[in-house]
Amino acid sequence: MFKHLRIILFFYAIIALWACNQHKAPQIPITAFFKAPEKSNFKISPDGKYVSYLAPYKDKLNLFIKSLADGKERMATSFTDYSVRGDYIWTYDNRIVFFQDIIAVDEYKMFTLDVSTLKVRNILSQEKVRVNFISRNKHEPNIINIRMNKRDPANFDVYRLNITTGELVPYLINPGNITQWYPDDDGKIRLVRESDGVNESILFRPNDNTPFKRIIANNFKNSVIPIAFTGEKECFFALSNVDRDKTALVKINAIDGKEKDVIFSCYNADIQGYEYSKNKHRVELVSWQAAKPQKQFLTEETKNIYTKVSATLKGDEINITDRDSAEKKFIISTYTDRNPGSYYLYEKNSGKLTKLGDQNSELKEDELCTQRPVSFKAGDGMIISGYLTFPKETKKTNLPLVVMPHDGPFNQSFWWGYNAEVQFLANRGYAVFQINYRGSAGFGKAFHNAGFKEVGGKIQQDITDGVNWLIKSKIANPKKIAIFGGGFGGFSALYGVSFHPGLYNCAIVQHGLINFFTYIKDAPPFLKPYVNMTYEMVGDPEKDASQLRTISPVFHTDKIHIPLLIFQGAKDDRANISELNQFVRELKRQNGNEMVKYFLKPNERTFFKSESNRTQMYSEIEKFLDTNMRIKQ
Repeated sequence: MFKHLRIILFFYAIIALWACNQHKAPQIPITAFFKAPEKSNFKISPDGKYVSYLAPYKDKLNLFIKSLADGKERMATSFTDYSVRGDYIWTYDNRIVFFQDIIAVDEYKMFTLDVSTLKVRNILSQEKVRVNFISRNKHEPNIINIRMNKRDPANFDVYRLNITTGELVPYLINPGNITQWYPDDDGKIRLVRESDGVNESILFRPNDNTPFKRIIANNFKNSVIPIAFTGEKECFFALSNVDRDKTALVKINAIDGKEKDVIFSCYNADIQGYEYSKNKHRVELVSWQAAKPQKQFLTEETKNIYTKVSATLKGDEINITDRDSAEKKFIISTYTDRNPGSYYLYEKNSGKLTKLGDQNSELKEDELCTQRPVSFKAGDGMIISGYLTFPKETKKTNLPLVVMPHDGPFNQSFWWGYNAEVQFLANRGYAVFQINYRGSAGFGKAFHNAGFKEVGGKIQQDITDGVNWLIKSKIANPKKIAIFGGGFGGFSALYGVSFHPGLYNCAIVQHGLINFFTYIKDAPPFLKPYVNMTYEMVGDPEKDASQLRTISPVFHTDKIHIPLLIFQGAKDDRANISELNQFVRELKRQNGNEMVKYFLKPNERTFFKSESNRTQMYSEIEKFLDTNMRIKQ
């Protein structure tokens, strides 16, 4: 009788286990999450005849060209050493200008690609120099403006580069305090921003033969960011939070710097995105992030385009990312929280929408997890927002939790949308908590300023309060909590495990900030203008030495007694590799080699570009969490 009872109970246990497994999502391979995009960075030629994009070839991103006349696609480059960077541009005579970052020798190379012949020519090579595009000119299609710190590592100058001959001519020599240049629609620099890190100004000149004149003066707590010139004489659009809490779209008189009009403002968030028509000299929409992305259309014409596209791509977040010179053909990008997105060509005259490609067709939306906006009240009453992603199981309580503080701390936030790391972790059965602590961007000046001098203080307390809120809500299992971050998020992870013992099981750190003294002292020369701002927002190494020592993880290895997993690129501009190596050695000395795993990749910068390195990193993360979070109750 008892034998039969045991058989029946075993039978029911098998049924129960089978039923439970039916609720679990299939485990998606790591490579599916972190492989290079199948197709990305789509752009359209100014004449509307071609579309270009990046796609992988032998583990490196290369340029491809599609003719819109016959639909034929050709591989235009075939690099196998380093990828083509995503910030390439089309010229007005159907050439493409693009970069490679040769990480091993710290060299930037610039190339031109003739679309008709697919001939590639190297026109610029610079070692230990940073180069960026600024503008192009339709009246001189062979001339582009670039910024480069060739003359002085601490200062970027603007050069006019002839992409036919390779001739490089200085255009604007930096006196030592210019940090941004803003071109007009013809590519000429008419507005610049100067800054000493604390105080900043906007300067204007009506033409190339007139000296710049200061028209707006602010400190770093106020911001005016020029967008483009209006159709009116000597007026420009800008994003400004001067005399207001939330950044608004405004119109400013370039002669005297006075605000003429507020075009659009939002009561609960900063305006951060916009679309501008060069033909009509107008901003056509603005966007901001609330719980989910929001848009305000400023023209009926633009609203109609989005309405038509949205009717076909229901449920997708859509954005116009490029357009031809006639503004008749548009590149449309899409995404959701469960889909990295696709690209489409929209033709305005016919209303035709043609799919160009997917970023990742291997992922299935119904197998991924919903990103839910959440908010909670911090200990001092401030409302803190973020996102919570549950694994696919029906259970929503007592879950293993991975906490993800973002990098920054003051220039970034988490937004609603697809995040490969979040979806990977959720697919492995973890709830993921992304938190926008005070100081995060996009929520207004008061919220931003509330984070000043609170690194390791109220910022960290917001993270702790959020974790405790999830524990109190019975969402998080208090015995299974990990913290995972990069950059400043890596600092937050190390600080959390140092000063909140017992709260976290383990921590994962990518390119982590471990010492505020050397982080400030070792800033690359071209970031020196921002050092004084760091003093005001984080701390002065002399005046606030005690505070910076108190919060810097490098001085508190004796407080860390849980498993750590650390990743670092050896060519990261912001990393002090010898100091990090010593930090890891000291952690291993105190806790044993098995408690600290450290991966230093020789030919990587801040973010790992190599697909094999990314695959290894997330394989190690999977094993690490499985070892340290799958504990018995």
